[in-house]
Amino acid sequence: MSKKNTGKSAKKGEFGYIAAEKKRKLIITAILFAVPLLIFFTALLYFKTRLTIWTVVAVVGCLPACKMMVNLIMLFRSPSMEKSVYEQIREHCGDLVMSYEMYMTFYEKSAFIDAFAICGNLVVGYSSDPKIDAAFMENEAQKILKGNGYRATVKIFKELKPFLERLDSMNQHRESLEEGIKFRPDERYPELSRNELIRHTILAICL
Repeated sequence: MSKKNTGKSAKKGEFGYIAAEKKRKLIITAILFAVPLLIFFTALLYFKTRLTIWTVVAVVGCLPACKMMVNLIMLFRSPSMEKSVYEQIREHCGDLVMSYEMYMTFYEKSAFIDAFAICGNLVVGYSSDPKIDAAFMENEAQKILKGNGYRATVKIFKELKPFLERLDSMNQHRESLEEGIKFRPDERYPELSRNELIRHTILAICL
């Protein structure tokens, strides 16, 4: 189970991550644009012309800033998870491995997922995104997990109540859901359990 977070220093997969990441990337984007602009205008004032190597340096220097800007725009398309929803889920998640506030992106479609619960071969999520194509996101996430060696079924609920009920059921049958599953620890992350590795894989396809 992911630890409780107030949101001020939230890491990826924790409540408050989207808001914290927007602020962080906004600052980074501003700095990345400021440096090449400073170089350009300093060279312009000194040489009295734009036709210098420093103009090329400034233009090339804007490329990382532009890439960060695209990520920032994508983040601003994603809402933050409502605290009341988070608190309700916390009351039902028990000892399940949880992940919160994920903007899941694929080439064809993207969607905001409020939460995922992982137990054995079952990955269950809830999304408040009214435009989500749940079936598409389920299939694509399942393909990614299978490609990484995890044969898990992914289910995304569009309503909170059935998701909370499923969390209760998963907690009640947690031992049976994990029973008989063979697991070989990942050499790159030896401290992570199978459920935590599945969470790590899901977060890898999210902003």
